[in-house]
Amino acid sequence: MPDSRELLSKISDVSTDTEYFSPMPAGYKKGKCRYVIVMGTVMSGLGKGIFSSCLAKLMQDKGLKVAPIKLEGYLNIDSGTLNPFRHGEVFVLDDGMETDMDLGTYERMLDQNLSKANFSTSGQIYNSVLAKERHGDYLGRDVQMIPHVTGEVKLKLRNLAIDSDADIVFVEIGGTVGDLENAFYIEAMRELAYEEGPGSCCFVGLTYIMEPKTLGEQKSKAAQLGIKMLMQTGIQPDIIACRAENPVSQTARQKISVFSNVPFERVFSMHDSASIYTIPSMLRDCGLDFEVLRLLKIEDRINLRKERKEWARWCDFTDKITKKTRDITIGITGKYTSVRDSYASIINALEHAGIWLGAKVNIKWIDTTRLTDSNVTEELKDVSGIIVPGGFGTRGTEGKIACARYARENDLPYLGICLGFQVAVIEFARNVCGLKDANSTEIDPNCANGVIDILPEQKKIEGLGGNMRLGGRDIEVKSGTIAFELFGKKNMVRMRFRHRYEVDPGYIEQFEKAGLVFSGKAPDYPIMQIFELPEHPYFIGTQAHPCLTSRPLDPQPMFVGLVAAAMKLHFRESDLPDAINIAQKICS
Repeated sequence: MPDSRELLSKISDVSTDTEYFSPMPAGYKKGKCRYVIVMGTVMSGLGKGIFSSCLAKLMQDKGLKVAPIKLEGYLNIDSGTLNPFRHGEVFVLDDGMETDMDLGTYERMLDQNLSKANFSTSGQIYNSVLAKERHGDYLGRDVQMIPHVTGEVKLKLRNLAIDSDADIVFVEIGGTVGDLENAFYIEAMRELAYEEGPGSCCFVGLTYIMEPKTLGEQKSKAAQLGIKMLMQTGIQPDIIACRAENPVSQTARQKISVFSNVPFERVFSMHDSASIYTIPSMLRDCGLDFEVLRLLKIEDRINLRKERKEWARWCDFTDKITKKTRDITIGITGKYTSVRDSYASIINALEHAGIWLGAKVNIKWIDTTRLTDSNVTEELKDVSGIIVPGGFGTRGTEGKIACARYARENDLPYLGICLGFQVAVIEFARNVCGLKDANSTEIDPNCANGVIDILPEQKKIEGLGGNMRLGGRDIEVKSGTIAFELFGKKNMVRMRFRHRYEVDPGYIEQFEKAGLVFSGKAPDYPIMQIFELPEHPYFIGTQAHPCLTSRPLDPQPMFVGLVAAAMKLHFRESDLPDAINIAQKICS
């Protein structure tokens, strides 16, 4: 008589004659791909994405193909409408998918461009199930959470395994085990392990070890209760990652080990570190990478020669983290500054640039909602450069315009991103071109000089209307400009966008006569995407979000240029090379 798993593997169509239901994509071979599933306990926001991406990097270095996926519990179809105050930054993938910030962690750590296949929400899963129900795909069966919704989750993971040809799919489930909205994801993972068979899945529980200052010792009880809740779902964790401020004591790890049935060597202390880029070393030093290989029974797939080469390259980079000898301060002038995660990609891009330049980049957070021309000097007097980041709506915009003016008039290195690009154009129009009422029609729909507007050309050419321009786009870079030099003398580069408003082409000639250079534009269309002021030490902006494509081993040129220019201003050393030359050398 056939085993239940064997029977299940043969069922690809819905049937009313069996309770087994797990749709398999065409060409899927059970056992070819393994799964590492990371779940949180106690609280969210502890670093599931960081742990998962670092472990995935170690597997990737060994020559294995890896594919991450983030499963989110909320009902939104994507992260595009989420307020940064509630959920941190919206990370945009090259294909235009709007995701949460964890996808940025995966892209940076793995140096991969991900797609919508690497991100799912409950809204997407339910939407797909209901569409199939309306189409009649379930052949009259009553559609239920189990097996149909959980089956859709498993189908998504298996499709990713086929499309990516992955040896390991890394699954991160957002939130914590106790969250009601995550229950069907966790059940789907239990079913996946059952269907795929022994050695197919490695379950990781990320927990939190408390250390109340009044007690002076680490407490593991909350962690134990969180792990107990995970085990009550039918999942036995294989690895426990313990987040803590300080290294987790042997005593606390022993308690966790005994309570969870997880061997002591697989209870990992993931304590705070100077940089997330040192965490792969922490995992590697305690042998967790080979524990995973043994659990998944894929030791025979690794390439040790490739691993030595890739690890040496990574260590060359991380060694630079400890060799940062100079401190500079960059101001981030935004309206979401009370929530640092709102600017996660910018923080990372600055860190990448600083590491390569041997500088520790300190950040001064400046709330533009309270900035004016009268107090901007006081706020910016102790920074060596500023970034004016993106944002939506009118709040804080005049403060950003004041920052752009101060930077332009005082030779302060400036990088404008998206809205930061737009406010610099508005400031230039007002104070250099004499268009005192210049504005964006997003801010003032009735302004006489809407130098920033939704273009009729954009509506006709791209059919976007009021929708955003999203995802990766090519930028045509003008020869002989600062941007051209920064990007290694390339006439075409690719960056990611998330905006609705553009520079009105009717003002371009007036701006250029006054000294503003549009050094990057959309190929074949009058859509301006990069500007610069050639006579300024470093004043550049882009309609794109260059921070989204900065990587640890490949820092984004515009950020390297900003940090290099800030160093030159701060240290005022005549022998410090020109900022553009430094950036070009590092980014080439």
